[in-house]
Order: sequence, then C-alpha cells, then structure tokens
Amino acid sequence: MRAIQLLEPQQFRLIDIPEPTEPGPDEALVRVHRVGICGTDISGYLGKMPFYSYPRIPGHELGVEVVAVGSGVTNVKPGDKCSVEPYINNPASFASRRGRSNCCEELQVLGVHTDGGMRPLFKLPARKLHVSTKLAMEQLALVETLAIGCHAVARCAPEANEDVLVIGAGPIGLSVIEFVKLTGANLIVMDMVASRLEFCREKMGVKHTVQAGDGNEEKKLRDLTDGHLPTIVVDATGSAKSMSNALNYVGHTGKLVFVGITTDNVTFPHPLMHRREMTLLASRNAMPVDFGRIIQLIESGTIDTRPWITHRTGFDDLIGQFPSFTKPETGVIKAIVEVPN
Repeated sequence: MRAIQLLEPQQFRLIDIPEPTEPGPDEALVRVHRVGICGTDISGYLGKMPFYSYPRIPGHELGVEVVAVGSGVTNVKPGDKCSVEPYINNPASFASRRGRSNCCEELQVLGVHTDGGMRPLFKLPARKLHVSTKLAMEQLALVETLAIGCHAVARCAPEANEDVLVIGAGPIGLSVIEFVKLTGANLIVMDMVASRLEFCREKMGVKHTVQAGDGNEEKKLRDLTDGHLPTIVVDATGSAKSMSNALNYVGHTGKLVFVGITTDNVTFPHPLMHRREMTLLASRNAMPVDFGRIIQLIESGTIDTRPWITHRTGFDDLIGQFPSFTKPETGVIKAIVEVPN
C-alpha cells in the first residue's frame, strides 16, 4: 500500500509499504480516513521540531475506523469510528505511573518518533482509541489539536474573570483559546498577523486582540487589564524570541505556560521573573481524559469545529500543496487530508 514519507526536512516522497498483519493482543488495526496537518507537521517539514526523527511517515491528528482487534481488547470493536490519542507511552514508566502518560520517558508519538497515519492502515494499542458515534471523520481528526489546548489550560487553571493572554493565533493557539473561553476568563489574543486576529474576532468571538510588532504591546495590554498585566500568559508560537519576551507580559504572581516548542534557547532576565514571583510551566501533549471530554464538547455543540477547517486536500495532492501550508499568508488554519481506502 502507498504511504507518504518525510525523508528529511522539506523532502516528501511517496513510498510503497507492506500491509499490516493482524493485530496482536491489546492491539487494534485501523483504517485512516482523515489526517489533520498541524504545527508539529510543519515544524518537522521545516526541520525545526526538536523531537522529530527522519525518515518518518507523518500524521498524528487522525480520524479512523477500527478494522480488527486483537485478544483482550474491550474498549473498541470493528466498525467503531475513533479519534486517536497518538502518544504511545510505556504504562510501567515513572511518568506514566504518576499519571503523566503525556510525558513518558519512553514516549513514541505517532508521526514524530514513530510512523503515523499518512497511510491507509496501521496498528496501535487499542487503549489509544477514543470512540464517537456522532462525529464526522474530520471532526475526529481535530480532537488531538484541541487536546493540546485543553491540557495547556488545565496546566494554568484560569479562574473566571482572570486576565489571560494567548500569544500566537495559529492552530495550537486557537485550541488554547477554545478552552480559556470555557473558563469565563477575560481573554486577550496577541499575534503579528492581522488576518489571524481578525479570524479570532469574527470566528472565535474574541473581544480583545493585540497586534504585535510595534513595540507598544505592553501598554496595550495594561490598557486592557487595569494596568496590572495578565496573570496568565500562554505562548503558543514556538518562537524563541516570543517565548523569551513573553515574561514581560506576565503580571505579579502570574503564570507563564510554554505550549509551543523551539530548538533555540529561551532567555530572560531573572530579576523580572523573581520580582513578580512568576510560575513558569511547560505543557506537553495531552491526557487521555482530555480526548473524551473534547468529543463530548463537540458532540454537544459546545465547541463548533466548523471555523477550524480552512483547507482540504487529497492524499495524492498533499506533497505538492504542503509547502503552501507553511505560509501564514495563505490563510491556513487547519488543513485536512483525505486518505483513499
């Protein structure tokens, strides 16, 4: 069967691979229907993702159908439509035993450390499948993106009416925005791209936005927060420059969450952090419970996925179209790939 492989940065190729064997104990064989393209895929393509290994079949935002299950599998059955939790952890690891399977020491993320879903069929641990009887395949492919934001917001736990700044209005930033809104916090979004801020206002219902790049960002934020700056800042840019600068926007006693990833050093003057007694947090991947919660929120209509998908492409067209997905000026929020079966 055919698969798309990223041989090295900026070099995709179409390859032939064997069809998978029957699933073993606790495994499921799934048929891939939809694959979402996200910031990790783009960073891997550009060679800027520190955890990426090459060559690699990408694809970790997946809408799949169960084809067969191995012995001992009880949570799914053939025919089930599922979202995939792509973080393949070792349940016996130190982090997993502490309930943090998202950052297991032996973690293998589909499409990053191990081959992902840009192929018609593959096997994975059945415990990583989350069933929905209502969602379309492209909605199931969006669950993982939303899970990143869900976990990041859980890390900083905003309270109602607390001032929260989200830096970066790309797909990961938008997922953070969705869950900040559910907390009732006062939300502010900052980005350098005017069209992304317009999208936040018109499609996401964000009242307050700040366009970065003119040197007046801190003043604009103080004007929106009665002068004290936000007490929670989430940086979803993956830019070392933005992440280093983000501490300037955190108010006294505040928290800063890095959900984006960079290969460069992040630096800041320690007195700034110390004086305000900030809390610095990292947010990696998501938790199993996040997937079930998000599926329920989409099914109930609490989260509307319709604004998210701005581009669709076929499997055979992806290699030619992918470079355009790396350019903000093309207006891509989320591209969805249809995998032929």
